[in-house]
Amino acid sequence: MATEVQSKQILPPEAIKAAEASPWRRWAPLFGVALIVIYCLAPFYWMVVSAFRRPSDQFSNKLIPAPFSFQNFKDVFGAGNGFGRGLLNSLIVAGTVTILTLVIGMVAAYTLARLDFRGKNAVLAIIIATSMFPGISLVVPLLKLFIDIKWINTYQAMIVPSLSFALPLAVWNLTAFFRQMPRELEQAAMVDGCTPAQAFRKVIIPLAAPGVFTTAIITFIAAWNEFLIALSMTNKKSIQTANVIISQFVGTTGRDQPFGSQMAAGVVVTIPLVIAVLIFQRRIVAGLTAGGVK
Repeated sequence: MATEVQSKQILPPEAIKAAEASPWRRWAPLFGVALIVIYCLAPFYWMVVSAFRRPSDQFSNKLIPAPFSFQNFKDVFGAGNGFGRGLLNSLIVAGTVTILTLVIGMVAAYTLARLDFRGKNAVLAIIIATSMFPGISLVVPLLKLFIDIKWINTYQAMIVPSLSFALPLAVWNLTAFFRQMPRELEQAAMVDGCTPAQAFRKVIIPLAAPGVFTTAIITFIAAWNEFLIALSMTNKKSIQTANVIISQFVGTTGRDQPFGSQMAAGVVVTIPLVIAVLIFQRRIVAGLTAGGVK
């Protein structure tokens, strides 16, 4: 009894309150997190389960497919679907958008972070405001413009609009990151003989790797998942992205509703992104939080 009283006197009041709290208070936060995780992962789980069902069981409600079948995946890559070509097109478009966004975004963000000029905050506000326009409102004018300049069924018809949506967020994110980097870094490099451009390339960019890497991952995921622009600007299967190809699945002989093959294609498209995020999650979090502290 004396030992218990002494331990309570040694512990701070917050620790005593936590120790005396009811089990419900301790487990409630974990329970809430578990509900959120289940809510977020349930659709993906159902997509995976539906992908591994037999075509004849595609509308079954069982939580586990029995028996397992890979027929839906065979149908996805079957002749005539063009899904393999769609994956290559998605990689070309998303990769190009990511590279261009990083090159243009880093230069613009570094300029906004280092140069002092009148209206700089207004420029930043305008840049981030442009990302708030809904994509559907821009489809018709873009479609008319691309028809006039004969860009329909070309990669640039998908890359340029995606670039315009990705750049504002990249510039905003990288500007915040560059701002927290001390100016003495460039000054020390120029004392050693570097030009401003060399100081930016050899000193700033390597130190800004977490923020640049995070921006690249976010941009690539957004460009990879883009659907509306790719659907509107292409009508040839040889140039369409994987997301558009999936929406146009018509099934195979004996099946009019390609639900299973669509779920299998969704798994194929989603899994690489999930793996990338899981592998680089620490870098992503580090990059997102690095620019928020002075």
